[in-house]
Amino acid sequence: TNYFIQSNLSNMSAIDWTAINKKLPTGKDTESKKRRLQMFRNFDNGNGILSLAEVDKAIRDILKIDEIFDAKPAIMRAFQISKNRYTSNREDGVGDDYIELREFKFFLLALRQYFEYWVAFSRTDKDGDRRIDLAEFKSAQSMMEVWVGKIDDIEAEFMNIDKNGGGTILFDEFCEWAISKNLDLEDDDDDIAQ
Repeated sequence: TNYFIQSNLSNMSAIDWTAINKKLPTGKDTESKKRRLQMFRNFDNGNGILSLAEVDKAIRDILKIDEIFDAKPAIMRAFQISKNRYTSNREDGVGDDYIELREFKFFLLALRQYFEYWVAFSRTDKDGDRRIDLAEFKSAQSMMEVWVGKIDDIEAEFMNIDKNGGGTILFDEFCEWAISKNLDLEDDDDDIAQ
């Protein structure tokens, strides 16, 4: 196993969820709204919309959350789902390819959720190749049951998740399963709206 994989796996077991949640202003209160507006302005290059590159850079330089910055698949999923949250009203016609201010709260919520799925995925993907094979899935059964409840037939569950039949579970497939099972890590701080 190389250093990056070992480092990545060890980081996934010691996430400071409270610190992460404090950096993501997702509440409905006035202070959260003010912080969110300022954060959007800080992320933005001045054109009123956020590209994936702006979001990625801001996670590193403004939020300074290395664990999320290193979780590119989680960032990508959160960006993709958020940019399509609303149809853009922009006259230049480019808004639907970017995150607008009214989609930003949803983006922060999605980023937090997809990061939780990334942590679960990484804890299951023992060799760090960004794919979960049947052996890894089987060996993680007891851990996953804490997150999703009893899994009666582990091999059938694996086959159901592996939608493309490739013999491994990819992050997108894992996310669909996690959403359908209401996956919840035992060590995260779920109260993100506080």
